[in-house]
Amino acid sequence: MGIRHPGEVSWLEIDANALAHNARVFREMLGAGVRLGGVLKGNAYGHGFAETLPPAHAACDALFLIEARDALAVRAFEARTSAVRRPVLVLGAVDADEAVELARAGVDVALTDAGQARFIPALRAAGVRLRGQIHLDTGLGREGFMPDEIPSALQWIAPDAIEVTGVLSHFANIEDVTEQSYAARQLAAFEEGVRRVREALGLTGPLERHIAASAAALLLPAAQKDVVRIGISLYGLWPSNETRLSAHALLGRVPELRPALSWRCRSQLTKWLPAGSYVGYGCTYRCPTRMRIAVLPLGYYDGYPRLLSSRAHVLVNGQRCPVLGRVMMNHTVIDVTGAAQPEGVVTATLLGRDGDEQVSADQLAIWAQTINYEVVTRIGAHLRRIVI
Repeated sequence: MGIRHPGEVSWLEIDANALAHNARVFREMLGAGVRLGGVLKGNAYGHGFAETLPPAHAACDALFLIEARDALAVRAFEARTSAVRRPVLVLGAVDADEAVELARAGVDVALTDAGQARFIPALRAAGVRLRGQIHLDTGLGREGFMPDEIPSALQWIAPDAIEVTGVLSHFANIEDVTEQSYAARQLAAFEEGVRRVREALGLTGPLERHIAASAAALLLPAAQKDVVRIGISLYGLWPSNETRLSAHALLGRVPELRPALSWRCRSQLTKWLPAGSYVGYGCTYRCPTRMRIAVLPLGYYDGYPRLLSSRAHVLVNGQRCPVLGRVMMNHTVIDVTGAAQPEGVVTATLLGRDGDEQVSADQLAIWAQTINYEVVTRIGAHLRRIVI
């Protein structure tokens, strides 16, 4: 019979049509000549990098990643499928050996600090030239060069080893507010930084500029430079409620984003518990009446937050079924008294739609006292992803 795969009892469904729809929503809002970039970091925001790559590659003009291995996987996918070769940028940290591999693959790397001068000997020894994009810190206080440090901060860049192809930055405070004064200051700093980079490096040709992620692409047309980087919203999720409100105020409507992810699980068992029975560790829940429970073989190890204990509900046969007691490492107990058939296995929807009911990532985030980004990216990579 073989070993049962975890995905046989708990799995994720990725709606490729929803992802394509979300890409079209943004294309309709982009100005002429602005390209759509898809961000596949964090295991494609928990949706599964390998599973999401084909529809994302088809829907977007460029791809943005954190890890070098994912960028090389994109190039392997393109070679294997004869897909159009997309511009790819690695935003995260790479070492010198990876820089050489990425240079050979024609992948751009974010240049964030003078310590990356360590790439140069390796690039020269390999006889390759790396495509790099200057990352400016315009107010996030993370990686990148401060605009007022240029040109001295870029003196280490050797044109024979590194070809500068672009300039990028990232907004710090656009999702959590409905006024964008700080973002406007960052945008001004970015534009000044681009000017200084050009002057310092003597660049006269095309230079790709990008600063807008999902929220800025929706709310700040001036931030739509040569390309925008769509992350959370490519997967049908709003960066925040404030972004949704601001989009309505700016556009006169709320663009329709369609969540691409559903999470389902088959029960390990169902049974009746007498009135007065306790459920789970700590005896935090006691059955007020005779109840039928279902034990789901998943827990916080799989990325279902422990803070959902006795707060969340799942969906069974289109009915809301409360989580009883504590979410455990590998088990979660739900009340199926009013939803389940008399006997047999039940299938629970932890995230997504079942009939007329829905459990959204935003709702899970409220119950778990976090944000939708964390909810989806922390779903276990070991769970099977199915593209539908």
